[in-house]
Amino acid sequence: MDFLPDLRILIIMAMPLLAAVTVHEYAHGWVAYKLGDPTAKMAGRLTLNPIRHLDFFGTLAFIITQAIGWARPVPVDPRNLRDPRRDMMLVALAGPSANFLLAIAFAIMLRFFDLIIWPLSWLGKDIAVFFGKPIFLMLAIGIQLNIGLGVFNLLPVPPLDGSKILMGLLPRELAYKYSRLEPYGFIVLLLLIFTGVIQKILLPVVWTLSHLLRGGII
Repeated sequence: MDFLPDLRILIIMAMPLLAAVTVHEYAHGWVAYKLGDPTAKMAGRLTLNPIRHLDFFGTLAFIITQAIGWARPVPVDPRNLRDPRRDMMLVALAGPSANFLLAIAFAIMLRFFDLIIWPLSWLGKDIAVFFGKPIFLMLAIGIQLNIGLGVFNLLPVPPLDGSKILMGLLPRELAYKYSRLEPYGFIVLLLLIFTGVIQKILLPVVWTLSHLLRGGII
């Protein structure tokens, strides 16, 4: 195994992943704060410092798999929200929305890179390959990671954001029954991941949206 190429790939993947999970969690905390809940701010989580959002096991999983990882969820206390039912739905929606916006930002940077930076390869082929290729890959991975994280979190499986959005849309009685599934949600999620069900659902969506962003829509 060639260790250095693997290390370079890990670094290239890690940087957009850190940006994705940091912006995702910050968005949850920021919207909650604006809606009346200071819990994230008091816990020091209303920050764009990725270290404050890293989860030890989630980081370890990413280092081992180079594909799967997660951050520490930002704490939210529904009792502080002005309209807990509506506001929890908005807080949940903030994370995926932030990822989609970040994917658009990466797409704009990639287009800028294609049009302006990459043509400067006449300065030296070796320089262009050494610096240009990692930047190109980092931006392209940033698009896919953010779309993937956004779509993944919209799945209506506890404890993902999609489940909280669904609970806000369901009638109160159904929402209560649905909330009782939350203790089993993580197990269900793992089963869906390891059986490949989620990949079959998500990959076509992620690839399609990534292609649209990279293909001239922006």
